[in-house]
Amino acid sequence: MSLQPTTLEELQSIVKDNQGLLPIGGGTKPALSTAFNGATRLDMSRLSGIIEYEPGEYTFTAYAGTPVRTIVAALAEHGQYLPFDPPLIEQGATLGGVIAANTAGSGRYRYGGVRDFIIGVRFVDGQGQLVRGGGKVVKNAAGFDLPKFMVGSAGRFGAFVDVSFKVFPEPRAYVTLKAVFASLGPALEAIYSLFTAPNEMDVLDLESLDDGRFGLLMRLGGLSTALPGRVERLQAFLNTKTEVLSNEVIQAEADAALWQQVNGFSWVPDGSHFAKVPISPKRIPLLENVLLSLNPSRRYTAGGNVAWLAVSDIEQLDMLLNKLNLPGLVLFGPPGRPFIGPRPGVSLARRVKQALDPSGKFLEI
Repeated sequence: MSLQPTTLEELQSIVKDNQGLLPIGGGTKPALSTAFNGATRLDMSRLSGIIEYEPGEYTFTAYAGTPVRTIVAALAEHGQYLPFDPPLIEQGATLGGVIAANTAGSGRYRYGGVRDFIIGVRFVDGQGQLVRGGGKVVKNAAGFDLPKFMVGSAGRFGAFVDVSFKVFPEPRAYVTLKAVFASLGPALEAIYSLFTAPNEMDVLDLESLDDGRFGLLMRLGGLSTALPGRVERLQAFLNTKTEVLSNEVIQAEADAALWQQVNGFSWVPDGSHFAKVPISPKRIPLLENVLLSLNPSRRYTAGGNVAWLAVSDIEQLDMLLNKLNLPGLVLFGPPGRPFIGPRPGVSLARRVKQALDPSGKFLEI
């Protein structure tokens, strides 16, 4: 069964009258949005649209069911953007889904993720009450930071009504430098060197290539007249400070197409289970060693601090992540068990669940 509120009052009434609700947006992350065990889908797509946008203040408020592509288009008219680079835009991802799953793309490397840009949220809790946290403007606030806590909540505590974000001016142009290394070790050493170099990259991704090689993708944004010089300095740095084998400059339409493919997850094989795993660059070799038996498609974003893993056996991945004490969130795969590996913060989440949804109106996953 699926219910689709069109107003706040309808949403509150639905929550009061139903159990086992699973809030969904665009359905772009099936492991989180597919109903199971008789759950009722709470389709939030009709609560959509921009409520308030202040380009001069670099903030906007929109309903949670608003497709991210609508936000991106509105911001682009004023030369602004969401720096955390939400994925699955063309596939129909919504603002609420981005917050619920805490999904940020490759562009989060320079400025941070969803938690760094959300400033306000309103949601209906399990008692049908409208709860507000944060505000519509950027300011210091005392007390519990409810908007940031709701990031990654996966619909367990309530249904988002509307959200507020801060935004940044968008770079006028981009260019990507792809560097190839003989193996994982030299590629990671290059990442460590780049961390301390004054290169101001918007993106630093690590990807597995053929024959054991690894590539670094470094995206620079800024004025088109300044980018060639910045690329030359970055190439010189790589040639003198790292064991780079080769590099390639990708620009204009090719650059845009590359990052659309990366953040649209078109590189993930059909039928794969697909998970996001927070990690640190120093732990990547440990993960790579245990992943050999799964032969995954994978890449690492945010300077190696997020792993994206596509595998055929989600149970085995769960077992391996538990051994390494790495939590994971499944985005593509069967419903009912999106969290794999260890689950830090479970006791706190249960206390919050009891406070916001004591009757279990929203599905526990």
